[in-house]
Amino acid sequence: MSTNARHPLDLSLGLTHRPRRNRKADWSRRLVRENVLTTDDLIWPIFVVEGENVLTPIASMPGVDRLSVDQAVAAARKATELGIPAIALFPYTEPELRDPNGSEALNDANLVCRACRAIKKAVPQIGLITDVALDPYTSHGHDGVMEGETILNDETVAILVEQALNQARAGADVIAPSDMMDGRVAAIRAGLDSEGFQLVQIMAYAAKYASAFYGPFRDAIGTKAVLTGDKRTYQMDPANSDEALREVATDLDEGADMIMVKPGLPYLDIVHRVKDAYGAPTFAYQVSGEYAMIMAAAQNGWLDGDKAMLESLLAFKRAGADGILTYFAPKVAEMLKRGA
Repeated sequence: MSTNARHPLDLSLGLTHRPRRNRKADWSRRLVRENVLTTDDLIWPIFVVEGENVLTPIASMPGVDRLSVDQAVAAARKATELGIPAIALFPYTEPELRDPNGSEALNDANLVCRACRAIKKAVPQIGLITDVALDPYTSHGHDGVMEGETILNDETVAILVEQALNQARAGADVIAPSDMMDGRVAAIRAGLDSEGFQLVQIMAYAAKYASAFYGPFRDAIGTKAVLTGDKRTYQMDPANSDEALREVATDLDEGADMIMVKPGLPYLDIVHRVKDAYGAPTFAYQVSGEYAMIMAAAQNGWLDGDKAMLESLLAFKRAGADGILTYFAPKVAEMLKRGA
């Protein structure tokens, strides 16, 4: 037998670099992992509704309920126990309280304000984020007041400032204008400062797209049935990317403390560009349609729901997001607490 014979598996490709070496074991993969998801990255959106001890399931968002104020307080306690830093409140406004100008948004005893006061009294350490836009309150389902078929920008901004002040007085820590009106961040900042709310933060929905992924959310807040037309004259064109950077630059110049991109997964390129360009605190919203798709596929056995959920959230971190609004927040926090 020849002494030069080689073992059949003794094959060398002459490789200096073998990336698989760093993937060979769990301990090694953990050491070289570039991004990590923690509970500190989570914001839990909560839908509030009138009543007491009410948990109303939302059919298009399996596992998500509308909560009465007392149940929202319980959710805030749960969030704190799980280490979730903040919750975001969205109201389901009864039809009889809606009108063309969204007047209920300025009622200091409206659902959001009552929820803010109750939560801050019971769980003062939780961060409270409130949505500033008129669509939960208007009879036509738009984010601003209308003249014919036109959304009036400046007239809407004047109302948004009063809405923001109403929420700040109720205990909101972060005002989150999602309306996409021009100039609203500067106006809200000036309004807050004028009343002594200099430390109330603004999380601007700076790049909010006219997306098809909002359907279940509109079910949840009751606007889907009343919305007339669409929102393309104020929400961004999904085809545009450079425009998002201009919108973000404007909102930062006007005093935004944090920036939001919405939706999330279909717009990770926007998240990355925004974070890379400005380095400002950047958040993304894993919207209702994204949540519903993962849940529907998981319920049909088409994918592993837990793995898809965690992978989708890690993608936000990889893109550069500092935090994520996600309906998965409590489930993810529980899994992370167990070391999943």
